[in-house]
Amino acid sequence: MKLSFKNVAKHFGGLQVIGDFSRDIESGELVALVGPSGCGKSTLLHIAAGLERASSGVVTGDGVDIRGPHPERTLMFQENALYPWLTLEQNVALALEFQKIDKKQAAVRAREWLAKVKLKGFEAYYPHQVSGGMRQRAALARAFISQPRALLLDEPFGALDALTRMTLQDALRELIRQQGPTVLLVTHDVDEALFLADRIFVFSPRPATVLKEFNLVHHEKTHDLSEFAAIRREILCLLGIHAEQDELAKTLEGVGV
Repeated sequence: MKLSFKNVAKHFGGLQVIGDFSRDIESGELVALVGPSGCGKSTLLHIAAGLERASSGVVTGDGVDIRGPHPERTLMFQENALYPWLTLEQNVALALEFQKIDKKQAAVRAREWLAKVKLKGFEAYYPHQVSGGMRQRAALARAFISQPRALLLDEPFGALDALTRMTLQDALRELIRQQGPTVLLVTHDVDEALFLADRIFVFSPRPATVLKEFNLVHHEKTHDLSEFAAIRREILCLLGIHAEQDELAKTLEGVGV
Protein backbone atom coordinates (compact mmCIF):
# COMPACT_ATOMS: atom_id res chain seq x y z
CA MET A 1 0.00 0.00 0.00
CA LYS A 2 1.32 3.41 -0.95
CA LEU A 3 0.72 6.00 1.79
CA SER A 4 0.65 9.64 0.71
CA PHE A 5 0.66 12.66 3.00
CA LYS A 6 -0.14 15.95 1.25
CA ASN A 7 0.23 19.21 3.19
CA VAL A 8 -0.82 17.48 6.42
CA ALA A 9 -1.04 19.68 9.52
CA LYS A 10 -2.49 18.89 12.93
CA HIS A 11 -3.31 21.00 15.93
CA PHE A 12 -5.11 20.33 19.19
CA GLY A 13 -6.83 23.59 20.06
CA GLY A 14 -4.12 26.24 19.93
CA LEU A 15 -1.27 23.69 20.00
CA GLN A 16 0.10 22.78 16.56
CA VAL A 17 1.91 19.43 16.57
CA ILE A 18 2.47 18.83 12.83
CA GLY A 19 3.33 21.52 10.34
CA ASP A 20 2.79 20.96 6.58
CA PHE A 21 4.04 17.38 6.13
CA SER A 22 4.13 16.04 2.56
CA ARG A 23 5.74 12.71 1.72
CA ASP A 24 4.98 9.49 -0.18
CA ILE A 25 5.73 6.14 1.45
CA GLU A 26 6.03 3.61 -1.35
CA SER A 27 4.45 0.17 -1.21
CA GLY A 28 6.69 -2.27 0.69
CA GLU A 29 8.96 0.49 2.01
CA LEU A 30 10.00 0.86 5.66
CA VAL A 31 10.33 4.48 6.77
CA ALA A 32 11.50 5.42 10.26
CA LEU A 33 10.35 8.65 11.92
CA VAL A 34 12.92 10.02 14.36
CA GLY A 35 12.61 13.20 16.42
CA PRO A 36 12.26 14.73 19.87
CA SER A 37 9.57 13.45 22.24
CA GLY A 38 6.25 15.19 21.72
CA CYS A 39 7.08 16.50 18.24
CA GLY A 40 4.11 14.81 16.54
CA LYS A 41 5.54 11.52 15.21
CA SER A 42 2.94 9.34 16.92
CA THR A 43 0.18 11.70 15.83
CA LEU A 44 1.22 11.07 12.22
CA LEU A 45 0.84 7.33 12.82
CA HIS A 46 -2.61 7.85 14.33
CA ILE A 47 -3.65 9.88 11.29
CA ALA A 48 -2.35 7.15 8.95
CA ALA A 49 -4.25 4.57 11.03
CA GLY A 50 -7.45 6.60 10.78
CA LEU A 51 -7.66 7.17 14.54
CA GLU A 52 -7.09 10.92 14.14
CA ARG A 53 -8.13 13.33 11.41
CA ALA A 54 -5.66 15.85 10.03
CA SER A 55 -6.59 19.46 10.73
CA SER A 56 -5.69 20.20 7.11
CA GLY A 57 -4.26 18.28 4.20
CA VAL A 58 -4.97 14.80 2.88
CA VAL A 59 -3.73 11.30 3.71
CA THR A 60 -4.39 8.48 1.25
CA GLY A 61 -3.74 4.76 0.98
CA ASP A 62 -3.36 3.76 -2.68
CA GLY A 63 -5.09 7.00 -3.63
CA VAL A 64 -8.11 6.50 -1.36
CA ASP A 65 -8.69 9.03 1.43
CA ILE A 66 -8.09 7.57 4.90
CA ARG A 67 -11.12 8.50 7.00
CA GLY A 68 -11.11 5.81 9.68
CA PRO A 69 -9.52 2.54 10.87
CA HIS A 70 -9.29 -0.42 8.51
CA PRO A 71 -7.86 -3.95 8.89
CA GLU A 72 -5.47 -3.21 6.02
CA ARG A 73 -3.69 -0.74 8.33
CA THR A 74 -2.51 -2.13 11.69
CA LEU A 75 -1.16 0.05 14.51
CA MET A 76 1.17 -1.52 17.10
CA PHE A 77 2.07 0.36 20.28
CA GLN A 78 5.03 0.20 22.65
CA GLU A 79 2.77 -1.48 25.20
CA ASN A 80 1.87 -4.95 23.94
CA ALA A 81 -1.82 -4.36 24.84
CA LEU A 82 -2.48 -8.08 25.30
CA TYR A 83 -5.63 -8.93 27.24
CA PRO A 84 -4.47 -10.47 30.54
CA TRP A 85 -7.48 -12.81 30.81
CA LEU A 86 -6.76 -14.41 27.42
CA THR A 87 -3.99 -16.86 26.52
CA LEU A 88 -1.36 -15.89 23.95
CA GLU A 89 -3.21 -17.97 21.36
CA GLN A 90 -6.53 -16.32 22.18
CA ASN A 91 -4.96 -12.86 22.06
CA VAL A 92 -3.51 -13.47 18.60
CA ALA A 93 -6.67 -15.15 17.29
CA LEU A 94 -8.76 -12.21 18.44
CA ALA A 95 -7.43 -10.09 15.56
CA LEU A 96 -9.11 -12.50 13.13
CA GLU A 97 -12.27 -12.93 15.20
CA PHE A 98 -12.80 -9.17 14.98
CA GLN A 99 -12.92 -9.73 11.21
CA LYS A 100 -15.68 -12.35 11.66
CA ILE A 101 -13.39 -15.29 10.88
CA ASP A 102 -14.48 -18.61 12.39
CA LYS A 103 -12.99 -19.19 15.86
CA LYS A 104 -11.55 -22.60 15.01
CA GLN A 105 -9.86 -21.28 11.88
CA ALA A 106 -8.60 -18.24 13.79
CA ALA A 107 -7.11 -20.51 16.48
CA VAL A 108 -5.28 -22.61 13.88
CA ARG A 109 -3.80 -19.53 12.25
CA ALA A 110 -2.90 -18.06 15.66
CA ARG A 111 -0.88 -21.19 16.49
CA GLU A 112 0.88 -20.93 13.11
CA TRP A 113 1.83 -17.32 13.78
CA LEU A 114 3.00 -17.99 17.31
CA ALA A 115 5.31 -20.63 15.84
CA LYS A 116 6.61 -18.06 13.34
CA VAL A 117 7.65 -15.75 16.20
CA LYS A 118 9.21 -18.67 18.13
CA LEU A 119 6.45 -19.05 20.72
CA LYS A 120 5.49 -22.63 19.89
CA GLY A 121 4.67 -24.38 23.16
CA PHE A 122 3.50 -21.18 24.85
CA GLU A 123 0.08 -20.98 23.20
CA ALA A 124 -1.81 -21.71 26.45
CA TYR A 125 0.23 -19.33 28.61
CA TYR A 126 -1.23 -16.06 29.85
CA PRO A 127 0.63 -12.76 29.35
CA HIS A 128 1.71 -12.52 33.00
CA GLN A 129 3.35 -15.95 32.73
CA VAL A 130 5.86 -14.96 30.05
CA SER A 131 8.60 -12.35 29.69
CA GLY A 132 8.20 -8.88 28.21
CA GLY A 133 10.01 -9.95 25.07
CA MET A 134 7.69 -12.93 24.63
CA ARG A 135 4.65 -10.71 25.10
CA GLN A 136 5.98 -8.40 22.40
CA ARG A 137 6.53 -11.41 20.10
CA ALA A 138 2.88 -12.30 20.62
CA ALA A 139 1.95 -8.69 19.80
CA LEU A 140 3.96 -8.98 16.57
CA ALA A 141 2.10 -12.16 15.68
CA ARG A 142 -1.22 -10.40 16.32
CA ALA A 143 -0.14 -7.44 14.17
CA PHE A 144 0.84 -9.66 11.22
CA ILE A 145 -1.86 -12.34 11.39
CA SER A 146 -4.42 -10.29 9.47
CA GLN A 147 -1.74 -9.62 6.81
CA PRO A 148 -2.04 -5.82 6.86
CA ARG A 149 -0.87 -3.92 3.81
CA ALA A 150 0.40 -1.11 6.05
CA LEU A 151 2.00 -1.63 9.46
CA LEU A 152 2.29 1.37 11.79
CA LEU A 153 4.73 0.81 14.64
CA ASP A 154 4.91 3.20 17.58
CA GLU A 155 8.11 2.46 19.56
CA PRO A 156 7.35 -1.28 19.50
CA PHE A 157 10.56 -2.29 21.30
CA GLY A 158 11.24 0.82 23.35
CA ALA A 159 10.49 -0.78 26.73
CA LEU A 160 12.75 -3.82 26.21
CA ASP A 161 16.37 -4.44 27.17
CA ALA A 162 19.02 -4.05 24.45
CA LEU A 163 19.53 -7.77 23.74
CA THR A 164 15.80 -8.56 23.53
CA ARG A 165 15.29 -5.48 21.36
CA MET A 166 17.93 -6.63 18.86
CA THR A 167 16.43 -10.13 18.75
CA LEU A 168 12.98 -8.73 18.01
CA GLN A 169 14.35 -6.34 15.40
CA ASP A 170 15.70 -9.41 13.58
CA ALA A 171 12.31 -11.12 13.91
CA LEU A 172 10.52 -8.02 12.59
CA ARG A 173 12.85 -7.77 9.59
CA GLU A 174 12.19 -11.40 8.70
CA LEU A 175 8.41 -11.01 9.00
CA ILE A 176 8.51 -7.89 6.84
CA ARG A 177 10.65 -9.73 4.26
CA GLN A 178 8.09 -12.54 4.15
CA GLN A 179 4.92 -10.42 4.14
CA GLY A 180 6.01 -7.20 2.40
CA PRO A 181 3.83 -4.58 4.13
CA THR A 182 4.48 -0.86 3.95
CA VAL A 183 5.88 0.14 7.35
CA LEU A 184 6.01 3.43 9.24
CA LEU A 185 8.17 3.10 12.37
CA VAL A 186 8.33 5.71 15.14
CA THR A 187 11.49 5.25 17.19
CA HIS A 188 13.81 7.21 19.45
CA ASP A 189 16.54 4.61 18.84
CA VAL A 190 18.72 5.91 15.99
CA ASP A 191 20.52 2.56 15.68
CA GLU A 192 17.17 0.80 15.31
CA ALA A 193 16.19 3.21 12.53
CA LEU A 194 19.51 2.64 10.74
CA PHE A 195 19.19 -1.14 11.02
CA LEU A 196 15.57 -1.43 9.87
CA ALA A 197 14.70 1.48 7.62
CA ASP A 198 14.91 2.14 3.90
CA ARG A 199 14.53 5.84 4.65
CA ILE A 200 14.70 7.95 7.81
CA PHE A 201 12.86 11.24 8.35
CA VAL A 202 14.40 13.37 11.10
CA PHE A 203 11.82 15.73 12.61
CA SER A 204 12.17 19.09 14.29
CA PRO A 205 10.69 19.89 17.70
CA ARG A 206 6.93 20.59 17.67
CA PRO A 207 5.36 21.43 15.29
CA ALA A 208 6.98 18.57 13.39
CA THR A 209 8.63 19.37 10.09
CA VAL A 210 11.23 17.22 8.34
CA LEU A 211 14.75 18.54 8.98
CA LYS A 212 16.39 16.00 6.69
CA GLU A 213 15.66 12.73 4.92
CA PHE A 214 18.20 9.88 4.69
CA ASN A 215 17.95 7.18 2.02
CA LEU A 216 19.49 3.90 3.20
CA VAL A 217 18.00 1.48 0.70
CA HIS A 218 21.35 0.60 -0.93
CA HIS A 219 23.17 -0.07 2.34
CA GLU A 220 23.73 -3.52 3.80
CA LYS A 221 21.77 -3.90 7.05
CA THR A 222 23.60 -5.56 9.95
CA HIS A 223 23.80 -4.85 13.66
CA ASP A 224 27.37 -3.65 13.00
CA LEU A 225 26.54 -0.03 12.21
CA SER A 226 30.08 1.14 11.39
CA GLU A 227 28.98 1.74 7.77
CA PHE A 228 26.44 4.23 9.08
CA ALA A 229 28.74 6.09 11.48
CA ALA A 230 28.70 9.38 9.59
CA ILE A 231 24.92 9.26 9.05
CA ARG A 232 24.41 8.37 12.71
CA ARG A 233 26.49 11.34 13.84
CA GLU A 234 24.54 13.66 11.54
CA ILE A 235 21.19 12.43 12.80
CA LEU A 236 22.27 12.83 16.42
CA CYS A 237 23.53 16.33 15.62
CA LEU A 238 20.17 17.23 14.07
CA LEU A 239 18.54 16.00 17.28
CA GLY A 240 20.86 18.17 19.38
CA ILE A 241 22.83 15.23 20.79
CA HIS A 242 26.62 15.51 20.79
CA ALA A 243 28.90 12.49 20.53
CA GLU A 244 29.99 12.80 24.16
CA GLN A 245 26.39 12.68 25.39
CA ASP A 246 25.65 9.66 23.22
CA GLU A 247 28.66 7.71 24.48
CA LEU A 248 27.67 8.46 28.09
CA ALA A 249 24.08 7.30 27.43
CA LYS A 250 25.32 4.04 25.88
CA THR A 251 27.67 3.44 28.81
CA LEU A 252 24.87 3.98 31.33
CA GLU A 253 22.54 1.66 29.42
CA GLY A 254 25.28 -0.99 29.36
CA VAL A 255 25.58 -0.97 33.14
CA GLY A 256 21.83 -0.86 33.67
CA VAL A 257 21.59 2.71 35.00
